[in-house]
Amino acid sequence: MDTDTTTTIQIIVGMLALIMFVGILLLYIFYILTLSRALSKCSVTSRTMQPGLVWLLLVPLFNLVWQFFVVIGLADSLGKEFRARGIPNVEPEPGKAIGIAMCVCAVCAIIPILGIFAAIAHLILWIIYWVKIAEFSRRLDQILTMSGTPNPMQGV
Repeated sequence: MDTDTTTTIQIIVGMLALIMFVGILLLYIFYILTLSRALSKCSVTSRTMQPGLVWLLLVPLFNLVWQFFVVIGLADSLGKEFRARGIPNVEPEPGKAIGIAMCVCAVCAIIPILGIFAAIAHLILWIIYWVKIAEFSRRLDQILTMSGTPNPMQGV
């Protein structure tokens, strides 16, 4: 191969890598936005963490630890909010079990060989967790408060 062909191939590979990186980053931003909005729908008294703190998940390596705090904080906040609104048949700590499993798989993904299987499991659990949190968030939009008035956070 001549140098022009090699350079062209390198440019194409570089552009594809950049497009994939931006696509994955956008997907992750939408995920974080879902988590932040779910926390925002919880009353201040039910929240165990501020919605803006979930954006720390964008910090590389730190996010491997921080994701555990987000999952636990979100589960506690949603659980308190559902109890405060009197919503029956909801997990005591919504999304916590699947979220912790997702976090463990993310951490295990850095282990050689085992990491491949852990990364695949993490991806599957991440999608399930995202869908669950979005479902809980929609549920908060639909449910009326104990007094029968519409959810004050619905317009947020």
